[in-house]
Amino acid sequence: IDVSTVGCAIFASEEFYNEFHYDGDDLGAIYAKERTPFRVWLPAAAAASLMLYEEGSGGEAVEIIMHRDVQGTWKVTVEGDLKGKFYTYKVVVDGSEREATDPYAKAVGINGRRGMVVDLSETNPDGWENLQRPPLEKFTDVIIYELHVRDLSMHENSGIINKGKFLGVIEEGTKSPDGKKTGLDHMKELGITHLHLLPVFDFRSIDETRLEGNAFNWGYDPQNYNVPEGSFSIDPFCGITRIKEFKKMVQGLNENGIRVIMDVVYNHTGYTANSHLNLLVPGYYYRFNPDGSFSNGSGCGNELADERSMVRKMIVDSVIFWATEYKIDGFRFDLMGLHDIETMNEIRKALDKIDPTILIYGEGWTAGATPLPSYRQALKVNIPKMPGIAAFSDDIRDGIKGHVFNAEAPGFVNGGLGFEESVKFGIVASTRHDQIDYAAVNYSNAPWAKKPAQAINYVSSHDNHTLWDKLAITNPNDSIEERIKMHKLSNAIVLTSQGIPFLHAGVEVLRTKGGDHNSYQSPDSVNMLDWSRKTTYNEVFQYHKGLIELRKQRPAFRMTSTEDIQRHLRFLDMPQKNMVGYILNDNANDDEWETIAVLFNANEENIEVTLPAKGWGVVVNSEVAGTEIVENIRSDKVIVPSRTAMVLVQQSDIKDDLPISVYLSGAVVIIVGLYYFFKKRSKK
Repeated sequence: IDVSTVGCAIFASEEFYNEFHYDGDDLGAIYAKERTPFRVWLPAAAAASLMLYEEGSGGEAVEIIMHRDVQGTWKVTVEGDLKGKFYTYKVVVDGSEREATDPYAKAVGINGRRGMVVDLSETNPDGWENLQRPPLEKFTDVIIYELHVRDLSMHENSGIINKGKFLGVIEEGTKSPDGKKTGLDHMKELGITHLHLLPVFDFRSIDETRLEGNAFNWGYDPQNYNVPEGSFSIDPFCGITRIKEFKKMVQGLNENGIRVIMDVVYNHTGYTANSHLNLLVPGYYYRFNPDGSFSNGSGCGNELADERSMVRKMIVDSVIFWATEYKIDGFRFDLMGLHDIETMNEIRKALDKIDPTILIYGEGWTAGATPLPSYRQALKVNIPKMPGIAAFSDDIRDGIKGHVFNAEAPGFVNGGLGFEESVKFGIVASTRHDQIDYAAVNYSNAPWAKKPAQAINYVSSHDNHTLWDKLAITNPNDSIEERIKMHKLSNAIVLTSQGIPFLHAGVEVLRTKGGDHNSYQSPDSVNMLDWSRKTTYNEVFQYHKGLIELRKQRPAFRMTSTEDIQRHLRFLDMPQKNMVGYILNDNANDDEWETIAVLFNANEENIEVTLPAKGWGVVVNSEVAGTEIVENIRSDKVIVPSRTAMVLVQQSDIKDDLPISVYLSGAVVIIVGLYYFFKKRSKK
């Protein structure tokens, strides 16, 4: 076909699908010691060749002519052992010759410009075949911690040797100069269940040949979807080293009880017109505007057209590859709203066959206009059409701290007015509840989650200001002590809400980026975790650790159905604005605690709240959080301190909150008094 004349319409036609859709599982280089077959999808090519190289860069190629095969594919089989050889495809399209990397490459040379033939069985660390995913019963048991590989280890006080590397993520026994646990041991101490890694596939922006220049990038500029990023490897020149180290990282995390989530960016590529996808099949992989320009719903110059069958297949195949070859436990989809709903459902179906506990969630929005019709977009509002897939709740995010794109705008915890319903909406995990006034919710006028596990609740992430920096901007005249109270209140809301909680790495130690709201290519000095803050703000760390422990031990905070939330979670009438409170009753989700009260006071003064019964034990207050009762309250009245969360469990056997010494002292006074009284009467 002549792609210069057909336009985009033909790509969506039934005729094109019937003629060119390829269903096989042998795209790419399928290594065997005796021979390696290569297959690539090139429906528009007039000619194609396999270019074999000895090195990942430089040198001359051996050109091997490929032959047209079924459904738009081209194929050639090369005899002999090609392990460690590098390759590209040279194609002629519309009279133009171009050379590009295999979209299905499973290993690459330096900077990802050539594919590499690899025997993946030789990349497995010892014990890999027997590696089991850490147990997970329900998605609402998940606690996500979002991290960039470099951020964890780059600071000089991290105590980690392999700084900025996959292997640095799993070093054990590391400590700061103050003796505090860092790295992996810190994450275990905190109690997270899932580590969400910002993009770790091969991305374009870092020059892997020059890693000493303090280069940094979040990695949202994909180059090769099926290969780990070389800059996180000890030796990016060796194609298999990054694979081995990535697998060791997954293995180390899993063996320490932590599942691994990949942040995947299948909505666009780093290059546009000159991407390997567009060079191989011009016009097919991307969406276009009516004027013929690339559509840009990603804000990065292009967007993939995954409503087309071979784009969808490429994405589904890639996810399956990561879930099987690398045993990835979850996928976070960047700008998921740019994906076709059918694609997302196909991914869920494929992962269910591998392991139904693999988590899928994403950003339920786009970064700009897209030609994909809204009813087909995997938006937050369309989550009911995608069973088993979750979306971030920007409703509770901005409800708690204020708008992410208006730095000075406050939310519930930092002085904003009218955010109670947005917070309540997040508390019920964006599901239907008869006590929510949807007209007053930030961005949603109706529930969008069918089940609580479809809502990811958070207050901060790698994007925009850190929570601590946001509070410094909205409340510059408040003391550090007051801002700490707001900070703790923020994640107390997140970690006690139904749904799935999500924490930005370092939030537990008041992470700051010095006010940098878009640090995607800022240096390590801005992005890295400063482990001295764990000592300085140890109280905040212990508070987050306690909230996580509470959530993990109390099933009432992890209900699995909308019906259970409707039945067991009832909001209280609060005495003032800027307060939210609710009761979890009747042993919610088979919790041993029959009745739990959760109270949030965002006001600047202490406020008394009347509870529906007498006798309560406090497990979370302004100072501490956990599962142990730290204070007993006999009455049905409780003073909620300013800018504080309180969690209380009803205790029918609570006596007095006075210590036993007071009782004994009182008894002694009474006995002595009676003695002298009767002695005096006897003398008379």
